[in-house]
Amino acid sequence: MVLDPIARVTDRVRSRSADSRRTYLTRIEALIARGVHRDAVGCANLAHAIAGCAKADQDDLKRGDKRNIAIVTSYNDMLSAHQPFEAYPALIKAAIRAAGGVAQVAGGVPAMCDGVTQGREGMELSLFSRDVIAMATAIALSHDVFDGALLLGVCDKIVPGLLIAALSFGHLPTIFIPAGPMPSGISNGEKSRIRQLYATGEASRAELLEAETAAYHAPGTCTFYGTANSNQMLMEIMGLHLPGASFVNPNTALRTALTQAAAERILTITARGNEFSPIGVMIDERSIVNGMIGLLATGGSTNHTIHLIAMARAAGIQITWQDFADLSECIPSLTRIYPNGAADVNQFQAAGGMAVLMATLLDHHMLHGDARTVWSEAGLAAYRSQPVLVDQALRWVPAPARSGDTAILRSADAPFSADGGLKIMRGMLGEAVAKISAVKAEHRVVEAPARVFRNQEAMQAAFKAGELHRDVVVVVTHQGPQANGMPELHKLTPPLSVLQDLGYRVALVTDGRMSGASGKIPAAIHVTPEASMGGPIARLRDGDMIRVDCTTGTLTALVDHAEFLARALPEIDLSAHHAGLGRELFSNFRHAVNGADLGASVFA
Repeated sequence: MVLDPIARVTDRVRSRSADSRRTYLTRIEALIARGVHRDAVGCANLAHAIAGCAKADQDDLKRGDKRNIAIVTSYNDMLSAHQPFEAYPALIKAAIRAAGGVAQVAGGVPAMCDGVTQGREGMELSLFSRDVIAMATAIALSHDVFDGALLLGVCDKIVPGLLIAALSFGHLPTIFIPAGPMPSGISNGEKSRIRQLYATGEASRAELLEAETAAYHAPGTCTFYGTANSNQMLMEIMGLHLPGASFVNPNTALRTALTQAAAERILTITARGNEFSPIGVMIDERSIVNGMIGLLATGGSTNHTIHLIAMARAAGIQITWQDFADLSECIPSLTRIYPNGAADVNQFQAAGGMAVLMATLLDHHMLHGDARTVWSEAGLAAYRSQPVLVDQALRWVPAPARSGDTAILRSADAPFSADGGLKIMRGMLGEAVAKISAVKAEHRVVEAPARVFRNQEAMQAAFKAGELHRDVVVVVTHQGPQANGMPELHKLTPPLSVLQDLGYRVALVTDGRMSGASGKIPAAIHVTPEASMGGPIARLRDGDMIRVDCTTGTLTALVDHAEFLARALPEIDLSAHHAGLGRELFSNFRHAVNGADLGASVFA
């Protein structure tokens, strides 16, 4: 029975959030009481709002007797995960019209691909794109003529941005609609092997490109368990997807049926439906804690130790890294999906997927089963079921009693490990996050001299020159949100993996992000305060002995403390990161953004 520690964390979150949550709900309740404003707007306003609709929809909206649903889409065909959304508006409009409502595309939001921008200047806009997406969604919904919203998003910053905005419009019922993962390509292990060969010069660019395009080869989400697929898990375990919607492949009959069902369901949970469920009331402390538990149980992306904080704050709920750490001690690790294992999300789905995962968590009292969802006010019980087509009709059937592959997905009574594999690191260098679910026990403590870099390109150059072939703690500073937007540093992973495979004791310390892609390397990331804010990490020098202890959660420099504090902070010219490829447009974001431990957000 694990409910007690979960209840303690939830009660702590509820107490900490009492004032901010009360203020939020008061605002939301006033908007709910006011009702849909479409009936009260001026005739010219309404005429503008419906002028682009089909004649039948115009007539329905003029009469005011039909519910109007906003579609906010992140469609583009630059993202494989978002390309399927091209066909969704027409599909949704038809389903809602058949169910007695009207739907309009209220707006589109930007959706960048971190896979394209990795290691490039554009990655420095990635984190900020989340808050841009939130603001763009707010503009889409600001027309104030909608009864509910359907939000179409999958990838890294898009879903968090959409949810932050949805919670700002917390009086509206909202359902998230995914597109699903692409079919499996080459194995993640083979992809990783070719990347490491390329890092050591043993594979050509042509060979690397062939491997990458064999992995990322079709419409749909990338199949590894990064931030995009962690988003889908979160939306389902927090009750914002229909049951079983997360990992059904695109362009299948089942995917189409689930999209149609979401369109029909949104009408039911509007104020004019039978089960009114505004998102700001539905999402509460229980939902947020359930999301944290899901992240820990599945070894999800460390980006969500930032995003979940920002999303919760949008609902007046305050969570901390310590909450993650305390839950991690009692939530077992139940999956092995790359980079925490060899399997991809399609294999996870085939093993039982979200239904089996949620069933075992519910059976072992590791979720708030009474948390409200878009499918039921009664709680998460329906999410034990899997969607299937029976004679072309959508039905939900009970999940299998056990996992179909215990090398990928296990019961909570026989986990891969007893904890969630997330450590909060503390010491004289500040506070950081470490994901250790894929780090072997013998690699979890590293004490070695530091080699300090100001960017990942310099680290790669040192690696290629043979300067890092020794025990080393690689330190990459001035990568935080205020410095350059906190890019992900994925290009550090292959060389660090090579060094570890050669038998050296290696670790990473950075105020940047890794998204959990550090995998088997002990990595203290999101170091706060960041170097650009005068954080202690800025005082590190080459040769300083660093101890990264992922067993005790210790992050420290083994140098004289007085001498360390007396060191002058380095003067780093970051101007090259503040202009070009649109970065000059985000100067206000860099000045306004708060720390990673507060969500790395420009919002208060």
